[in-house]
Amino acid sequence: MISGLASAASTYLRPASTSSSNATSTAGVQSEVSAASDAAAGGPRIDVSQLKPLQGAKPISAADNPVLRDLMATNWLMTHGATATQSSVADNAPENTYARVTVNGKVVATLYNGGSSAMTNEAAARIGDLKDPPDLSGPDLAQWRADSYAKLLGGTVEKAPTAITQSQWTPRESSSAAYSRDQLDAAFQAMLAEGQKATAQRQSPYLASPTPPGTSADFNA
Repeated sequence: MISGLASAASTYLRPASTSSSNATSTAGVQSEVSAASDAAAGGPRIDVSQLKPLQGAKPISAADNPVLRDLMATNWLMTHGATATQSSVADNAPENTYARVTVNGKVVATLYNGGSSAMTNEAAARIGDLKDPPDLSGPDLAQWRADSYAKLLGGTVEKAPTAITQSQWTPRESSSAAYSRDQLDAAFQAMLAEGQKATAQRQSPYLASPTPPGTSADFNA
């Protein structure tokens, strides 16, 4: 029954969140940036010669800023392909199945513990733009979707043995929180070591003298 859902050509995937409140018009952003740039260009000019250095200002090291330190370490880990501590199992993996909706013995939709769903294109067309309740997530959202799909499609809900309860569900963490403290600390030290090595390599041609002491080099040859 599930084999039909494996084909991307005939399957519609619906993420756990379908809110469009964060959607932003690219044209609108570009016009705002353009307006801000024009306003800045037409603003008062600053005489650089009148600027004075701040008294007592000291440079801030990333090592002394925990937030910046972790952000840099996280970026280093992601760049080097390090695996986060959270589970690498995808939300829509078979072992995360919450329930299936069947119509006339055929599986038309599959719900997952994280709240996401997959369905046939025909089922998606009939369900249309169904709005999710704003206060539901995880298994609770999966249950609501399963019941709603079954009602709209005239089918039945079959709970999967891999379904979990809301209390058993753990939301996926953000990328920065997915790495352990040891991973972040080790990554920051490795990043510093890489920077020191790169600096030493850049300086080496200037530190090494091409001629022994007491001699001169003829550059006109």
